[in-house]
Amino acid sequence: MAEKKIRWGILSTANIGLKKVTPAILKSPLSEVVAVASRDKSKAEGYIAELGLTGKARAYGSYEELFADPSIDAIYNPLPNHLHVEMTLAAAKAGKHVLCEKPIAINAKEAEQLRQIPAGIKFYEAFMVRYHPQWARAREIIRSGELGELRAVRGTFTYYLTDPANVRNQVDIGGGGIYDIGCYPITAARFMFDAEPLRAVSLVDRDPVMKTDRLASVMMDFGGGKQASFICSTQTNLGQSLEVLGTKGRLQLLVPFTPNADSPTAILVDRDYDVSGNMARREIIAPCDQYTEQANAFCRSILDDKPLEWGVEDAIRTMRVIDAVYESEKTGGWAQV
Repeated sequence: MAEKKIRWGILSTANIGLKKVTPAILKSPLSEVVAVASRDKSKAEGYIAELGLTGKARAYGSYEELFADPSIDAIYNPLPNHLHVEMTLAAAKAGKHVLCEKPIAINAKEAEQLRQIPAGIKFYEAFMVRYHPQWARAREIIRSGELGELRAVRGTFTYYLTDPANVRNQVDIGGGGIYDIGCYPITAARFMFDAEPLRAVSLVDRDPVMKTDRLASVMMDFGGGKQASFICSTQTNLGQSLEVLGTKGRLQLLVPFTPNADSPTAILVDRDYDVSGNMARREIIAPCDQYTEQANAFCRSILDDKPLEWGVEDAIRTMRVIDAVYESEKTGGWAQV
């Protein structure tokens, strides 16, 4: 007998859902998309048609209708950042499991409201990167001791986008580079160190018109001589990198955050054979849709009634780091996490 599938409702017609997450959910053998909601029903109908779900999924003209649908098991929430907590709680209190886009909130205090999620409801902040096998392999190499004692994690994540109509550039609803992409190297450092930073310091440049942070350099102190740093920008050339430095070697993820789902990626492990890195060991990681793997893990957690490795408290801890980054911008000094 075929295994039960989780029935998904998609909350809004946001582009990240249309282009990335919903198609990936549809590829999951544990998932089916049964409804899409928008405050404009015609947009929900267009979304359904574009994904070839006509006759398979219902269109709703309000979010409340989606939450009230008893046939839906889980909600995907890709709304603008300032609506993440409010709508996630509404869905959870209606008995729906929730996969919500990052960042989970505008600040940690807001994120702490997620502790109201009823017992038995699964929640995950959609850091799909944790489910790509390159991240699991990187942590396996670190834990093996091959790199020696971990000392530093260094990353970059950048793109160029100056459209003021784009939600990423609207400061009043949670736009800006640190919220949008800086959260990834923060998550990477926490993942690789398997620890939390104690304090952070930042240098931030803001767009003079939109007021969003368009370039930020951040350093995090993990204590015991361990540190992480990153640059994120919404107005520089497209790029990303992640490097993990130990006392005996270093590891690099070539495309750490958004690898192509249809192409292999690679991890480089360099044991100081050559300063150029030409003698580094290259481990090829097979093509993988990390959004589908995220959906699989989320569905499996629901079906088996087992907790996910990361939940509400993890999301709150991420927001505390982001809070410290912004506090440092204001004071010009270190801010406690």
